[in-house]
Amino acid sequence: MTGNILIYGASGYTGKLVAQTAHEQGLRPILAGRSADRVRAVAEPLGLSWRAFDLFDTTRLDAGLQDIAVVLCIAGPFSATSRSMADACLRRRVHYLDVTGEIDVFEALAARDAEAKQAGVMLLPGVGYDVVPSDCLAVHLHRRLPDATRLTLYMQAIPDISRGTARTMVREIALGVRVRRGGDIVRLDRPERGTCDFGQGPRPTVQIPWGDVSTAFHSTGIPDIDVQAEDVLPFKLVTRLPGFAISAIGLPIIQKWLGSLIDRLPEGPSEVARKAGRGTLVGEVWGAKGDIVRSRLTLPEPYALTAMTACDIARRVASGECQPGFQTPGRVFGPDYILGFAGVTREDLNA
Repeated sequence: MTGNILIYGASGYTGKLVAQTAHEQGLRPILAGRSADRVRAVAEPLGLSWRAFDLFDTTRLDAGLQDIAVVLCIAGPFSATSRSMADACLRRRVHYLDVTGEIDVFEALAARDAEAKQAGVMLLPGVGYDVVPSDCLAVHLHRRLPDATRLTLYMQAIPDISRGTARTMVREIALGVRVRRGGDIVRLDRPERGTCDFGQGPRPTVQIPWGDVSTAFHSTGIPDIDVQAEDVLPFKLVTRLPGFAISAIGLPIIQKWLGSLIDRLPEGPSEVARKAGRGTLVGEVWGAKGDIVRSRLTLPEPYALTAMTACDIARRVASGECQPGFQTPGRVFGPDYILGFAGVTREDLNA
């Protein structure tokens, strides 16, 4: 028997895509968000129920979770939304999912592990492209090399991103590049650069602050972790800024100005781009004795994959497939979970 699924943030680009995918898969989620008009406009054409409430109105928020088994939160930035929703899920004993890629959000939810276990609630952030495929890849690499002490994940450039992703990236830039060293998350003065073969020859890469710096450690226990992205133009510009410029990006007036520029962008990739797009992740681990193991995942377009994984995980959790406490996708569903989706292939590069 499946409990009710509530998708909060259903009127945004990713939210609409997830709602449509859920409908196509025969799921009947309840859609929700702050604006009644915007949520209704998404729900009614799909024949789905809807609710409208603000995350910061505790009374209405709790009422909005009435009869709900699992919440899938897609309203970002999650640094501003996840705490309120997670609080309500713990009060109401509702399982919590989101599609964040923000390091601080993962760590804040991880710190609530004991609280969630006591409530019998699962806190499972990162059920989209961030971080389902990369987390499964990290767990697979750890399975291949159990004594691994260092992990680097490489991400091929994503040509088209949504406005929401762009806003989150702008906020993350101000926090600087972070990696994990000796089990702790640390900030680097300057990002390191490298190279990676995503399948068409070596490409330049650069360190970025990505969610796996948090989640891969919780999934594998590997103490040294960093994430690198293909060093294309946006990263070339940002990662070469002096420290004072990066700090200035965090100022409210600069954030507001950048937000106004982002509002002029397309809402997100077109349907044509989603169908044609691909993603590639490469992972590399080093063992205590100097062994090196590499594997590569080839994936559908990131937003299309996010909709697929988020809907599937919400369905599984609503059906009772869950573990109370803070969890990660690879830890709950295993390293081979990602292989169950159409268009995903995994190759061990030095088997």
